[in-house]
Amino acid sequence: MQAEPFHRFMQRALFDPQRGYYSRKIQTVGRHGDFSTSATLSSLLGQGIAHWLKTALNPSLQNVIEIGAGTGTLMHQIRTELGWWTRRRLRWHMVETSPVLKAQQQTLLGTSITWHTRLEDALQAANGHALIYHNELLDAFPCRLLQWTGTQWQEVWVHTSPNGTVTEELRDCEPISIPTHTFAPGQRIEVHTSIHDWLTTWTPHWKSGQMLTIDYGDTFPTLYHRRPRGTLRGYFMQQRIEGPALYQNIGRQDLTADINFTDYRTWTRDLGLHETFYDTQSTFLQSQNVTPRTPADHHLLLPEGPGTAFKVVVHARS
Repeated sequence: MQAEPFHRFMQRALFDPQRGYYSRKIQTVGRHGDFSTSATLSSLLGQGIAHWLKTALNPSLQNVIEIGAGTGTLMHQIRTELGWWTRRRLRWHMVETSPVLKAQQQTLLGTSITWHTRLEDALQAANGHALIYHNELLDAFPCRLLQWTGTQWQEVWVHTSPNGTVTEELRDCEPISIPTHTFAPGQRIEVHTSIHDWLTTWTPHWKSGQMLTIDYGDTFPTLYHRRPRGTLRGYFMQQRIEGPALYQNIGRQDLTADINFTDYRTWTRDLGLHETFYDTQSTFLQSQNVTPRTPADHHLLLPEGPGTAFKVVVHARS
C-alpha cells in the first residue's frame, strides 16, 4: 500500500466497513470495553443534560437528537431523568454510523427512537428545528498529524507494508492556519479538519435550536502544554497506548485526540452559530443544579480530573 496521510489511516482504522474498529470490532463501551465514557461511569451527566433540555424546550422545539451515543446509556439516563410525561411528548432521534453500537442502542432504548446515519437526515426529519447534544463524539474524528521542524510544519504520513508493519514519514504539507506560538522542534499537534468538513455539511439544514457539545480538550496552545508528542493516543482493553504501539492493533483499538476548542469555536462562529456557553464540565453540571450522590458522580466534578479536562460548549441557532 502506498503512503497516506495519517488522517486517512485513522479514518480506515476506525470506520472501514470491513475492518474498522467502530464498524466491526467494538464490542461495548464501559468498564468491560476498551474505554469508558462519563455516561458509563455515572448518571450525573445524564442528569445535567436532562435539566439543560428542560430549559431549552419550547413548543417549536420537540425534536431531540443525540449523535454518536455509544451503547445508548446517556440517552437512557436522560429520558429516565425527564420522566414519562416529558419523555413521551418529545420526538427522539439517534445518529449512529456503527452497526454494532446501533444494535446495542436498540436493545436498550426500544422502538421509540428513530435512527439515522447522518445528522442532516435527522434534521430533515425534524424540519430543521431540534435540540442536539453529543458527548465524546468529536475526539473520534480523524485528525491530521503535524510536526514542527523548527522552521515549518510537516505532516505525518504512514506506510503500511504487506506484512502489516507501519512506519511514519514526514512530508511537506499544504499551507494550514495555525496561530503563532513558539514550539520546540519535534512538537506534534493534531488538526481536526474533518470536524470542520462535518460542520459545513449539516449546519445549513439546522434552522433553530441549541446544541450541547461535551468533549475533552482545551484551547490552543494550552492544549499542548508539556505534551511534546501531542495528544494522539489509543485505548485497548482499558489500556492507554501511545507512540509506535498505536500501529500494533489496527482496527482493534480506539484512536483519539483531544479537541482544540480554539478551532472548534472559530469554525462554529464562522458558520453562523451563536455561542452561549463555554466552560468546564464541572461548571456546566453545577449550573444545572445536579445532585452528586455516588463516588463516581463526584469524580465527574473533580477539578484535577474530568471536571476540568472536559469542556462544554452550547450553541444556539435561531
